[in-house]
Amino acid sequence: MSGLITVQDYEDRASTSLPREALDYYRSGADDEQTLQLNRASYDRLRIRPRVLCNVSNRNMKVKLFGDEFSMPIGISPTAFQKMAHPEGEVANARAAASRKVPFTLSTLSNSSIEEVAGGASKSPKWFQLYIYKERKLTEQLIRRATKAGFKALVITVDSPKFGKRRADIRNRFTLPPGLTVANFEGEQATGVQSQSGSGLNQYGEEQLDPSLVWDDIKWLKKLTKLPVIVKGVLTKEDAEIAVKNGVDGIWVSNHGGRQLDSAPATIEALPEIVAAVGNRMTVIMDGGVREGKDAFKALALGAKMVMVGRPALWGLAVNGQQGVEHVLDILKDELDTTMALAGCQTVADISQEHVVHEAFYTALSLHTQQLSGASNREKRRTWFSGMF
Repeated sequence: MSGLITVQDYEDRASTSLPREALDYYRSGADDEQTLQLNRASYDRLRIRPRVLCNVSNRNMKVKLFGDEFSMPIGISPTAFQKMAHPEGEVANARAAASRKVPFTLSTLSNSSIEEVAGGASKSPKWFQLYIYKERKLTEQLIRRATKAGFKALVITVDSPKFGKRRADIRNRFTLPPGLTVANFEGEQATGVQSQSGSGLNQYGEEQLDPSLVWDDIKWLKKLTKLPVIVKGVLTKEDAEIAVKNGVDGIWVSNHGGRQLDSAPATIEALPEIVAAVGNRMTVIMDGGVREGKDAFKALALGAKMVMVGRPALWGLAVNGQQGVEHVLDILKDELDTTMALAGCQTVADISQEHVVHEAFYTALSLHTQQLSGASNREKRRTWFSGMF
C-alpha cells in the first residue's frame, strides 16, 4: 500500500482505523508503561560496529530451530484477540507467516481456534502458547488439541501468576466486541466453559491463572508431551539456569510486551546475562520492542537465535489483513538484510557480540583516551583498547 515503508508507518495507519478499545488493548503496557518504553528506547543505546571488506555478495538469513528451517531469524509472537484487528484474525496472520516461511505462535487467548488456524495455515511450522491453568485438565486438553493439529512446539508463559494492571483497559472497561469469543475455551473440549461466551470466556481465562505455579509444574507438563517446550517470560540468569535444570528445550526472553511487571528490564537489556549463563546449552529466543531490522540484528548479536515480533504483525493485520502482515515481514527482512550487508555479515552465524556495544563504551573510551593522552601512556592505551575488544 502507498506510503507504507516502515513498521511505524503501519502502526500510524492502524491507529487511525482501529476502534479505540482495540487499539488501546494492543498498544498499552502495565502501570506507568516504563518497561513498554524501555523495550524501544534500549535499542537506541546500542551501537553497531560494522566490519568492512568482508564479501557480503551472497547473503543468507536462513536459520534452523527445533528441526525446522526458517527463511530468517524473525518470527511472530503470540498476541490475543486478533479478530479485533481483522475479520480473519489469527488465520490470516498464520498464513502470512507460512507464506514467508517464518514461525507463527498462536495465543491460547485467540479468537480463532487451534483447529481453525491449523486448517487455514497447514503448510508452516506453528507453535502454541499456553498457560498452566488452575484447572489442569484444561491445560492437558489444549496440549492434546495442539499436538493433534500439528503444532510443532509448546510455548509456556511463566510470567503471569496474574495479569498486570493495564490502565487503558481499566478505563475503557475492555470487553471483547460482540460476536468475538475466546475460541479455544469454547465447546465440549474445554471443561467448565460450555455456558460462557464473549467477555465471560475472557474472564474465565484470567481467573484460571494459577499463582501457585512452581518449576515442578514444568516437569509435570513435560511428561504430557513430546513436543519441544519453551518457557516464555524469563528475564534473569537465575531463572534461566533453573529452566535448564528442568529440561526445557528453549528459553524465551520476554517481559510480555511491557504488559506485566512495570519497571522490569527491557528484554534487550536482560538478554546478555541469560545468553552468558545458558546460551551454549539452550536455544534462546527473545521478543520486545523490535520495530526495525537493525533491532533484530542487535538482538542476534547479543545471542538470540530467533527474534519475535507481536505488535508489528497486528498493525499489518489491521491495515491489510494477510497481505499487510506479509509486507511487515518483508520490511523487517529487507532491513535486516541491509544491516547485515553494511555490518559485514554474510550469514546469521556471522553476526557476533563483537558487532554491538552499548553507547557507554564510546563514552568510556573517550574519557579514558583523554586520561591516557601523551606519549608516555601510549602502551597503557594500547593495552586498555585491546581489553575493551
